[in-house]
Amino acid sequence: MIRVNEIRLPLGHPPGALADAAAGRLGLPAAAIRRLAIVRRSHDARRKNAPACIYSVDVEADGEAGLLEKFAADAKIGPTPDTSYRFAARAPERLGERPVVVGFGPAGIFAALILAQTGFRPLVLERGKAARERTQDTWRLWRERRLDPESNVQFGEGGAGTFSDGKLYSQVRDPRHLGRKVLGEFVKAGAPEEILYLARPHIGTFRLVGMVERLRAEIEALGGEIRFQSRVDGLAIESGRVRGVTLAGGERIAAGHVVLALGHSARDSFAMLRESGVFMEAKPFAVGLRIEHPQALIDRARLGVNAGHPLLGAADYKLVYRARNGRSVYSFCMCPGGQVVAATSEPGCVVTNGMSQYSRAERNANAGLVVNVVPEDFGGGPGDPLAGIAFQRRLEARAFELGGGDYTAPAQRLDDFLAGRASTRLGAVTPSYQPGVRLTELSTALPGFAVAAIREAIPAFDRQIRGFALADAILTGVETRTSSPVRITRGEDLQSLNVKGLYPAGEGAGYAGGILSAAIDGIRIAEAVALQIAARGESVSPKVGTRRAGEAPCVKN
Repeated sequence: MIRVNEIRLPLGHPPGALADAAAGRLGLPAAAIRRLAIVRRSHDARRKNAPACIYSVDVEADGEAGLLEKFAADAKIGPTPDTSYRFAARAPERLGERPVVVGFGPAGIFAALILAQTGFRPLVLERGKAARERTQDTWRLWRERRLDPESNVQFGEGGAGTFSDGKLYSQVRDPRHLGRKVLGEFVKAGAPEEILYLARPHIGTFRLVGMVERLRAEIEALGGEIRFQSRVDGLAIESGRVRGVTLAGGERIAAGHVVLALGHSARDSFAMLRESGVFMEAKPFAVGLRIEHPQALIDRARLGVNAGHPLLGAADYKLVYRARNGRSVYSFCMCPGGQVVAATSEPGCVVTNGMSQYSRAERNANAGLVVNVVPEDFGGGPGDPLAGIAFQRRLEARAFELGGGDYTAPAQRLDDFLAGRASTRLGAVTPSYQPGVRLTELSTALPGFAVAAIREAIPAFDRQIRGFALADAILTGVETRTSSPVRITRGEDLQSLNVKGLYPAGEGAGYAGGILSAAIDGIRIAEAVALQIAARGESVSPKVGTRRAGEAPCVKN
């Protein structure tokens, strides 16, 4: 087949126009096109009165070899690339210790799925609960202010991305088309097929829950095992190689290959890794506030007279500003037609995040307005890999205090924030955060440099999106979990720098940022594990070794 890129058509084009345009680009009559498949569809709304659909298509036609030769110099026409996935290795006939995957978010799910599909029968250890139980625990915080530190927005089946917009796009380099493998598995698990070709696909929380359950069922059907409420509290390390893990209840599981897919909020696990001697580093991330506008305002500003068109849906945005103090201010995890959610995983802390359903039909648009922070900002001892965690906790505890100490979040109208005065009333925008907000003054919720940078950025963002500086827009604090505050550094073989057999993966390890990139990283890690086991020719007992409480403990070095 031949791929034809950048076919531009009006937003309301008739159904047959795409085939006609593809044929015209190839110099063929429309009847010569035997088959056409949409590979990508995006929208260009820069001209608000004349937005366009932009397509890439794969075309099957007579004389393809001649056409490819004819258009060899055209960068927008070429052979359809092979995006099929090929497994790196298969399990030996007699598998020894099964690989262990710690964490069942996107990286852990896809590491386990690939290992299961290649016969390695992985054992997955997830500290939280299964998706539906976890959802009930999460709603209990939102509705009743009751937090379960082991089952919440951050911990449990599906990971933090389950309670988000379900965005399935990424800017990571993907020369092997691993993202296509991820999206294909999602479609098999119940996602709409449109995610295979939309430029900015999303799924939404409710659909994600069912999908992760079906992915879990496939892993189990292929011989994998998933254990919930199984927090890993220790590592056995001997002579620089991992030998097993210990669970919170004392059970020891022997394992020579451990995938660490922890997620960015597994703070106690990061502390355990430091105590075990695993090499880690503090890394930059970003902190800030959530901002809410009426979705209709964003739609009008971005789409003009075409606001509300069903193909365009709820409008989103991406904003970046470089402040005079050298800080970058940018929008993070923008959720069209969504809500701001309570995302803490620790008592005495308030954390915000954004979430949308597939329909994106809620009244407000929300996004994080965040400012970059670096290890030099964190305080603590030099070289402390956990200094960023302490920095996050200080901000989250301050937000908890400003909100009144019951998981209510501190909030402020935008005009009051810019003027430096406490808010005393709401305006036209009703905050969506549950379990509720307390109006206050947010200047003490963040470091002074962050407050100054956000205040400076607002007028610049208003020039890009008319109405962004709406006086009644609501700011809610704080947003601190933008990415992992640590990096569990790994080498070219994707193993820990100083512990062989330990494979840091995904967002918590500092190697991904979002559902798709974390899932891609999980695939790469699974391949590395499979190749390592195959190369070592490990084929002993098919059982997973365990030790019960009271037997020999894990060795830490």
